[in-house]
Amino acid sequence: MEKSIAVVTGASRGIGAAIAQSLLEAGYFVVASATSDKGVQAIKEKLGENGTAYVLNLSDKDSCQEFCKQATEFGPVAVLVNNAGITKDTLMLRMKDDDWDSVIETNLSGAFRITKGMLKGMMKKRFGRIINISSIVGTMGNPGQANYCASKAGIEGFTRSLAQELGSRNITVNAVAPGFIATDMTDELTEEQKNVMLVNIPMARLGQPEEIAKTVKFLASDDAAYITGQVLHVNGGLNMG
Repeated sequence: MEKSIAVVTGASRGIGAAIAQSLLEAGYFVVASATSDKGVQAIKEKLGENGTAYVLNLSDKDSCQEFCKQATEFGPVAVLVNNAGITKDTLMLRMKDDDWDSVIETNLSGAFRITKGMLKGMMKKRFGRIINISSIVGTMGNPGQANYCASKAGIEGFTRSLAQELGSRNITVNAVAPGFIATDMTDELTEEQKNVMLVNIPMARLGQPEEIAKTVKFLASDDAAYITGQVLHVNGGLNMG
């Protein structure tokens, strides 16, 4: 891969950090985002001279517009990874309007805004790789996550529709749907809670952030040039649909 620009949202930790590092190692100049100055500084330290980071609030239209402007100052973006997202879990009867609105606005509308901000450069160059991070729950559902599941199911529909629009411009659009991945969130679970999760995973282990990152790197590569409109599940066999 020639050295070009890759954008990764939500790259301060976990899956996003692993994706940013993987694309950096593949030779990209990585432009990443975090929700705070502290997160931005942490990303910059990891990326060094071959990348940078900015604060981004996906639920704010002006923030999205400013981030897109900052990212494209380096030139046309070759790879966009819409990874950033939030959860506000609770049962439907207890879910407030804000719990619903903020998750949909951040996870789904935010991806729309960032993607739209990168598209002109990709279309002019007639090349692009858009990779949206979904989730296994976008397919399977999960109690207490109606808002999050809806946002991820929306991401998958968004992926397929956009792939049809952009295929003739040599721009591929795919999604990666992780299963249960070992991150800061799963580290907080008790052994009993982890065992309940693992009993349903044929491979009997949690996935690693690096395994999602490698999948993203493949979809960004020339080897995946004829793959578009797909949702690639990486879940150890938890969902085989």
